[in-house]
Amino acid sequence: MKVILKQTIDSLGIIGSEVDVKNGYARNYLIPQGKAVFATEQNRKQMAQERVKIELQMAKERETATQMATKIEGLVCRIPAKVADADRLYGSVTVKDIAESIERQGIEIPKRMILLAEPIKAIGTYQVPIRIYKDVEPEITVEVVSDKVETEE
Repeated sequence: MKVILKQTIDSLGIIGSEVDVKNGYARNYLIPQGKAVFATEQNRKQMAQERVKIELQMAKERETATQMATKIEGLVCRIPAKVADADRLYGSVTVKDIAESIERQGIEIPKRMILLAEPIKAIGTYQVPIRIYKDVEPEITVEVVSDKVETEE
């Protein structure tokens, strides 16, 4: 079933694009939630008229994302963790831990934007990308240190 997106959905496409999805997904989720409309000729004409507004909105979102990216580019997060032998962690450092560390520095980032492939399980320095917008992905540095070192300083 073809639908026209009224919102940008990461897994499907950007606002205003016409995509082909399964019938149930369109009827049970996208259309009732107001995220898409049926791809009829009338809806296509209406979206063409709204395209200018959509493009302005996307430009504003990209500008805001670029400003935020410059703000967090090169940010260093130090996360103390309990360490077992051989620099292995008892638990792991997750997206939640990284988000809390960034928030303590005065920048609020939703957890879903942090692209951590798998939880960090060893002491060290890691580069973690943050997806702010479609093509805007600055990297932050995450330093995982022993919590014993933190208490001695």
